Amino acid sequence: MPSSGPAQFVYDGGELAAMVEAHNYYDWLLSYFGAHLKGRVIEVGAGIGTLSRLILRFQDVRQLTAVEPAANLFPMLLQQIGADGRVKLLKGYLQDVAARGSADTLVSVNMLEHVEDDEAFLRLAYQALLPGGVCLLFAPAIQGLYGSLDRAFEHFRRYSKRELALKLSAAGFQIELLRYFNLPGVFAWFIAGKVLGKTSLRVRDTRLYDRWVVPWISTLERYWEPPLGQSLLAVARRPMGNT
Repeated sequence: MPSSGPAQFVYDGGELAAMVEAHNYYDWLLSYFGAHLKGRVIEVGAGIGTLSRLILRFQDVRQLTAVEPAANLFPMLLQQIGADGRVKLLKGYLQDVAARGSADTLVSVNMLEHVEDDEAFLRLAYQALLPGGVCLLFAPAIQGLYGSLDRAFEHFRRYSKRELALKLSAAGFQIELLRYFNLPGVFAWFIAGKVLGKTSLRVRDTRLYDRWVVPWISTLERYWEPPLGQSLLAVARRPMGNT
């Protein structure tokens, strides 16, 4: 059942439509996150529902609260997952659900970089979780890669492993996994955003990368963590007994 919040802004980034084609990429991401997708799940920045539909495939997910503030994306999110009885849709922000403190898992994929005060966001994420609950984060890495694509997608920053670890710890989380993800993406993003000055991702390019690069690099990185990556992946837990 959808609920409307006060925010009425339009998201202009064009990457969401292109990433619909990234089937292998999302499977790779969920190979790290899937074991934690259970019970009551909050997805912050659900966009057009691409990841939401995949989360709902996990049988242990009893409820998904999908949070999305963008006025232009929310109707597409509603169309994608609104008919599922396990879904609650909220047109708003994390603070609109954080005070309940009843989630087993919180998912934030390519969202944290859009938040100006990311430390406050992480404190809210901690607050939204039950003791023992897990925060699953995925965010762009390496500030030196910040370029035209990041500006077009309304990113405030990219992260180093140290920066993200410090901010998660400051919010109260215990970090169970923090690793770089997608080494070849470093070079692809640098060329697109720093050399060519691109401001969008083409569906064709995303499809080709997903088909020809992701299968072999995901297998390699399963056994070897690269020293750098296009993104950072984190699994962080709210300790038991903490209030």
